[in-house]
Amino acid sequence: MIQKNILSVIAIAFSLFIVSCTNSSKFKIEKGKIGELTTQTKIKDLDAIFKNDSIVRNLSEGAQGDNYFQEDDEYFVYEKGGKLLLTILPKEQLDSTSTIKSVEINDVRFKTESGINLNSSFIDINSSNNINRVESTFSSATLFIDDLNATIAIDKEELGLKEFSTPKVTLEQIPDLAKMKSFIIWFN
Repeated sequence: MIQKNILSVIAIAFSLFIVSCTNSSKFKIEKGKIGELTTQTKIKDLDAIFKNDSIVRNLSEGAQGDNYFQEDDEYFVYEKGGKLLLTILPKEQLDSTSTIKSVEINDVRFKTESGINLNSSFIDINSSNNINRVESTFSSATLFIDDLNATIAIDKEELGLKEFSTPKVTLEQIPDLAKMKSFIIWFN
């Protein structure tokens, strides 16, 4: 009887371990890989990869269209229940055989090996990654992390700078507690 209970406990523990490993790999960010997405993933594969989620397609009109402001197709991956997980842009527009150009992370459960996610502050990002350069735009400072092939934008308000100004921003100017505005992994 005791041996039977022990085997049951071991089987349950093993099942929970497998589920937790599967779930954590679903949200793991690496260079060229986010969960099951890789540099080889084609747009037509998204339905199979996210079969338990919903994908909303916002397709461009290509070279024929009138919408000059939308140049990229966008694929929004929503979890059942409506939470936005990822925004995926293909390399080629209106082509289901295209691979992925970039993936914007929209959910805090996605994280790197070092624990970087959407809730990470600059001190977390800087201490566990090599930031290769910083570029300023009108509204943010963009950090380039070659180890992940990622860009992380920090709003200029977090830096104490006025929006729509373009002064050069250095790593030393970024406050430790500055939060990220966007986190994009590039698959090129």
